Amino acid sequence: MANAAITGIAPPCLHWEYNGQQHQALWHSEAGRSPPQRLVVADDGMAADTAYRLICEGAALLWQGDFFNARHLLQALQRRVDKSQNKPQKTAKTTKTASAWHTAATPEQRAQIFHQQRQAQARRAHILGSLLLPLTAEEHIPLRRAPSVQAACRQAWGLMAASGQAKVLALRELLGIVSAYEWRKKGVAIAALQAPGAAVYDRIHPHYGVFSPVRGEYVDLLAQAPLPALLRTNPGAAVWDIGTGTGVVAAVLAHRGLTGIVGTDTSARALACAQDNVERLGLAPSVQLQTADLFPSGQAKAALVVCNPPWLPGRASTSLEQAVYDPNSQMLRGFLHGLSQHLLPGAEGWLILSDLAEHLGLRSRAELLQWIAAAGLTVVGRLDTRPRHRKVDNSSDPLHPARAAEVTSLWRLGVLTPSPVSDGMDA
Repeated sequence: MANAAITGIAPPCLHWEYNGQQHQALWHSEAGRSPPQRLVVADDGMAADTAYRLICEGAALLWQGDFFNARHLLQALQRRVDKSQNKPQKTAKTTKTASAWHTAATPEQRAQIFHQQRQAQARRAHILGSLLLPLTAEEHIPLRRAPSVQAACRQAWGLMAASGQAKVLALRELLGIVSAYEWRKKGVAIAALQAPGAAVYDRIHPHYGVFSPVRGEYVDLLAQAPLPALLRTNPGAAVWDIGTGTGVVAAVLAHRGLTGIVGTDTSARALACAQDNVERLGLAPSVQLQTADLFPSGQAKAALVVCNPPWLPGRASTSLEQAVYDPNSQMLRGFLHGLSQHLLPGAEGWLILSDLAEHLGLRSRAELLQWIAAAGLTVVGRLDTRPRHRKVDNSSDPLHPARAAEVTSLWRLGVLTPSPVSDGMDA
């Protein structure tokens, strides 16, 4: 066991000694974590209790033992951090806090429970992310019984993987890269993309760092919502998919026969993922993709504008969380604020949004309706559905009461027609 020093600023380089040999590698973190200030070399001889204590004291562990033993250690760390976080649930104080989900609870109390849960998740992620692995310049793990991860790393990192530099990264992050590689091959079945007479659903293949459309209920709403009259008579009219992500919204719209679709996103990974998916599905002729923050450039107005913004106000700590958390509801409010200026007469804007934030005390229904009205918009209609994910039935989840009450909606929005100005003769 030996401490390691950190040198360099951009990018940070880790130096350590093991078995009498000096090593160095670049620090890599997709989550943007700072390099560890204290690095301890660990191997098969380190007990799980010792590892947990060192991490809690501020160290990160660089694993040099057997790869599968590293995975066992990660599982042991997970059990310890979960046990430590579950202990307070037996106290009267926490029982009282949990009762805040009673119907009489204030939004502030519910928001406090949510923020406490996020803090616990952040601590858990920090501890589990402190078990690190080396990776050679060729994307090989130089440990006994290590699997091949080269293809997964190169798919996730693209040209950066061929930088010719050894790296150090969290084992948990590397497992996420491998998992994303498998998900990309397998894909996610989308019922709304089923071809007529086909026995199986078409699939969306999420790329690493792009949020997977596992919440299928909102996709079903998108397939069911009645198209604006403009599109029923002219399916080639302009349609915009704001924040396209994997391209699932654009794909469903194209599957419905629309051909003038433009998908926008600020993420290069998302745009590459969306392009891959529309090409796989044979829908590329109907979909153009563009790097843009919200509305596309070069086009003034559209017959339909669809946006599925992050559903919860809050700061994202990873690139994946950016699909879930929207600081101060910036994307949601930006979409609403600019929508009326980009709609053709008789056009609609579709806002896909869960009300989970309302049940968590993070945003009220009154605020949402106020933002819609202030943007010069009116609600033409709304389609609702209940979520079907596993967390809905997980009563051990501290946020279960909110998740059990959640409703996902597709809000059909139109431009508010101004009331005629009175000339004073009505009386």
